[in-house]
Amino acid sequence: MNYTMIYQSHIILVMIFSSLCRAQLVVNVKTQGGEVFKETITANISDDSVILEFPQNDGTYVTQLINFKQELQIFKVIVLGEEELGQSQYQVMCFIMRFFKNNFISSDAMSKLRQKNPGTVRTPEEDRGTEEVELDVSVDVARSSILSPHIPHLCALAPTSTYASDRDIKLWATQRRELDGDWSLVSDITHHLPTRGVARCGDGGRDLSNPCVCHYQVCIAWYPCGLKYCKGRDNSGKAVSYRCGIRTCRKCRNFSYFVPQRQLCLWDD
Repeated sequence: MNYTMIYQSHIILVMIFSSLCRAQLVVNVKTQGGEVFKETITANISDDSVILEFPQNDGTYVTQLINFKQELQIFKVIVLGEEELGQSQYQVMCFIMRFFKNNFISSDAMSKLRQKNPGTVRTPEEDRGTEEVELDVSVDVARSSILSPHIPHLCALAPTSTYASDRDIKLWATQRRELDGDWSLVSDITHHLPTRGVARCGDGGRDLSNPCVCHYQVCIAWYPCGLKYCKGRDNSGKAVSYRCGIRTCRKCRNFSYFVPQRQLCLWDD
């Protein structure tokens, strides 16, 4: 028996299965400000997740990962640094928050989406406004797989700048069966951050070494937020409803979080 051939065949089958479990959609999206960029949405059926990512004209790169199994989402932001002000070439932040399944179509439905005209510039049908999100704990990325296996991989470059809310962390601890309500399993990987009595970074004056509360806005200009259903009749004349498209939305989030020095939040003014 040729074990090399069997091994190679196994690898090929794994690659084929992996490709079948993933589906990617690339759309041209127009923001409210008139900026047009390409947005890539990848659905992974095998681990029930969706990744949405796009670049912005200022060099910022945004990734949103939705983990349907753990009911959480991760926003990863890469911001180019201002080297003349002593910053590194780029900063990476991760914002982790609760996810409600009715806010995005399922990974299975996402994997089946196709577009007839790839060159069309898309605008959303519904604007869901801006949500204020206060993140009052930092997360130990190296041990964060207890929350989601995606965090250590996606946020590897943000070991000291990955944030969540204490409320969400406690909710996950009480609802997740594998944690069995054991708060100690997740409390060890989080660290509470000061939120009261700390000035906003935009009000911190010229001293870039002072701690402050940073604000960063992430806007998803276009995403499939739900399915559309139409009414009709089957062959027997009975009234039925059937899936006939998707609803698309826009939503912004203002994240606020503590930073040890204002130099890490020069955009907040």
